[in-house]
Amino acid sequence: MTDTTAPQPSFSDGRPSFTDGKPRRRRGGWRLVRGAWKLLVAVKDLLVLILLLLFFAVLFAALTARPGTKAIGSGALLLDLDGSVVEQPEEPAAFAALSGQATTRQFRLRDVLRAIDTARTDARVKAVVLDLDQFSGAYPAALGEMADALVRVRQSGKPVLAYATAYTDGSYRLAAAASEVWVDPMGGALFQGAGGTQLYYKGLIDKLGVNTHVYRVGRYKSFVEPYTRADQSPDARAASQALYGSLMEQWVRGVVQARPKAQAARFLADPQAAVLATGGDVAKANLALGLVDRLGDRIAFNKRVAALVGGDSTKPAIGFANIGYDAWIAANPMPTTGDAIGILTVAGNIVDGEAGPGTAAGDTIAKAMLDGLATKNLKAVVLRVDSPGGSALASERIRLAVLEAKKRGLPIVVSMGGLAASGGYWVSTAGDTIFAEPNTITGSIGIFGIIPTFEATLAKIGVTTDGVRTTPLSGQPDVFGGTTPMLDTILQAGIEHGYREFIGRVASARRMTPARVDEIGQGRVWDGGTARQLGLVDRFGGLGDAVAEAARRAKLDPAKVRTVYLEKEPGWAAQLAQAWNDSERDDTAGGDAFARIATQQRAMLGQALGDMKRLASGGSIQARCLECGGLGPSTGAAGDARLLDLVLARFGL
Repeated sequence: MTDTTAPQPSFSDGRPSFTDGKPRRRRGGWRLVRGAWKLLVAVKDLLVLILLLLFFAVLFAALTARPGTKAIGSGALLLDLDGSVVEQPEEPAAFAALSGQATTRQFRLRDVLRAIDTARTDARVKAVVLDLDQFSGAYPAALGEMADALVRVRQSGKPVLAYATAYTDGSYRLAAAASEVWVDPMGGALFQGAGGTQLYYKGLIDKLGVNTHVYRVGRYKSFVEPYTRADQSPDARAASQALYGSLMEQWVRGVVQARPKAQAARFLADPQAAVLATGGDVAKANLALGLVDRLGDRIAFNKRVAALVGGDSTKPAIGFANIGYDAWIAANPMPTTGDAIGILTVAGNIVDGEAGPGTAAGDTIAKAMLDGLATKNLKAVVLRVDSPGGSALASERIRLAVLEAKKRGLPIVVSMGGLAASGGYWVSTAGDTIFAEPNTITGSIGIFGIIPTFEATLAKIGVTTDGVRTTPLSGQPDVFGGTTPMLDTILQAGIEHGYREFIGRVASARRMTPARVDEIGQGRVWDGGTARQLGLVDRFGGLGDAVAEAARRAKLDPAKVRTVYLEKEPGWAAQLAQAWNDSERDDTAGGDAFARIATQQRAMLGQALGDMKRLASGGSIQARCLECGGLGPSTGAAGDARLLDLVLARFGL
């Protein structure tokens, strides 16, 4: 018989307990200890979180601190352009520098121009110094605007000095505007000119058994050729020769106008003779032809600048009194008073959906336009385009959003930057008038689509496909079994319809007949000068000219308006990442011609990987320009470079 009065064991919490009072008090004691411990852990976590927040706040303040106007002394404005100049910089990956990735800065074109123009009239700036050792380029139109601004500084009586170990076409276009051009004796300037080779994948695609189904309209729409041919078509070659030839003529003309003694055309025509005449000394050949003024290393150059503006013993690495670019930009902000002219920027590849700055995402830009109309009290809109095109659907999304401003009676002026081709021209048809530079790249009125299928590839390894279809389009497009003739016919008809839509929008906007637009369209790319002759562009001028025209159309005084950029401001995390990456950038001095060749080889391998990815993941109907590649900043292929880094890391290279 069981004694029910005896203490009964319980194992509910893993330890023996009994039903009399004393053991229960012991269990309550453990609960008290556990509760106190949890409280201490929570307090510890809270303190750690507070300390981390304080750390990042201090770090953010330190990295993003900008000296005010009072902190600006006198000296040379130092434009250390160690990166590319673009219309709209991309937001860097958060703390990319911490992962060991190489970081390259992107300078905003309008900021660079403002820095140069304000330096011209500010007595604190005694000279402007260009450090072009790591300059990685800009589109021809942007280079021309910057060079013109530098010439204005020089004409004001202030010296402009340029230095590089080795000049490229882009860096020399800027250096030619300087009053003194220096080059390292171990370096020199070798110019490549517009053009070069393009990768073609037809042979590889055939070996792999990939079937590329191409749907296109436009005799010159050559973007698809790398996937369908082993070489350039005669039509594409003729169009490229005309475009590149015009751009090269404008480059030479710009150099000679800024620097009359430079025998640039002679050096371009026969660089071999010039270099051999000096025993292989490229720098001396440059000096003999008036391309540079002085040979000297960086120490000699810095001493020369110090003699003009004064020395600075606190910065031995520089050695002359200088004003940093970031400090100068902060001390010279854009105007904040006056009637608002909205600037809607379409920069980078045009894609569907949403994306950050540097990519022209249809939904993101359309939202920025509509939000600006609702909240900014805009008097006019300037559409700033710097894009090679992309998704036709996203291009139309942007165009319709801009037309909402026109429906409200706001003048719409288009300002083309370095590039406004294909989809970039599509969105430009929303404007009342179009400004461009003579060397803006535009046109490419044509569209295409590509679908790769892998039935032959799978057959090589014994894989086939089969199944049941309830309609003629069941399972289509079938990337494993191939497309059907019916689908091919439908998709080609859709492309032709899209082209007619494109032609119709251009014809209506430019007051031409569709037949005339078709004649000058066909996917052909034009320089801005030719585009103006053809009626695709109205006037020459930069963004400032477009803003002034928009103000006049709104019956406002151009001198009393302010620009409001309709784009999302970067958050604190993005600003912190940018500041951190800027502080951790690779400041290695620029290399010679051999270093440039190595960089180009890496870029071409990255392009090949990127092209394969684009072929496999191509989306909607595209209005994109092939000829535009290689004419702008090298960081335009940043995604390809990251892909190459991943591949090399995968194989331990």
